[in-house]
Amino acid sequence: MTEKTAPTGVDSTGSAGPGASERAPRRRRADAQRNVGSLLEAAKTVFGTSGVDAPAKEIADLAGVGVGTLYRHFPQRSDLVKAVFQREVDACADVAPALAAAHEPGAALAKWLHRYTEFLATKRGLATALHSGDPAFDALPGYFMQRFGPALGSLLEAAAASGEIRADISAKDLLYAVANLCMPAADEGAAYSRRMVALLVDGLRYGADPGRSHS
Repeated sequence: MTEKTAPTGVDSTGSAGPGASERAPRRRRADAQRNVGSLLEAAKTVFGTSGVDAPAKEIADLAGVGVGTLYRHFPQRSDLVKAVFQREVDACADVAPALAAAHEPGAALAKWLHRYTEFLATKRGLATALHSGDPAFDALPGYFMQRFGPALGSLLEAAAASGEIRADISAKDLLYAVANLCMPAADEGAAYSRRMVALLVDGLRYGADPGRSHS
């Protein structure tokens, strides 16, 4: 009779070997990470169309998971709002080095500011929640500056050093200026904000010192 080989991860006595116990947690972690990613992407979409108070089931259905999975990862609505906000902040900030590597300094700066404009335009629903006075969101303005300040600062420094923009503007000032231009205006949509930010970018070139790039 041919000897049967025990399945992978199971020893000859039928007990699970060490390989199975190691693989199962890894598999669970991978599944959990996929679920979190799907939930955050779904929440971003639903918040953009239905607001941050949209039913949990709408978010879970779009993510392809159960409502219980949503609450297991994000017990409070504020947990989900914070996670979506931080994920979007990270995605926007992380674009800066790639733009700097692919474009001239002035172009990289302009492209990132337009990317930041898109971020603000699509996060108006989140902004309402973040300014609701809920203490759960108290740390988010600091996170915003912690991630965006260095990202924009490096682009500003490079563009000023190349002589493409003026050198007397700070990252903080510019972040707030663009945010103010992206405030909703009566009878105007996101295209209006984009035009205003484009004018602001043009203004950064006024008073630039082209000789700096040769000094």
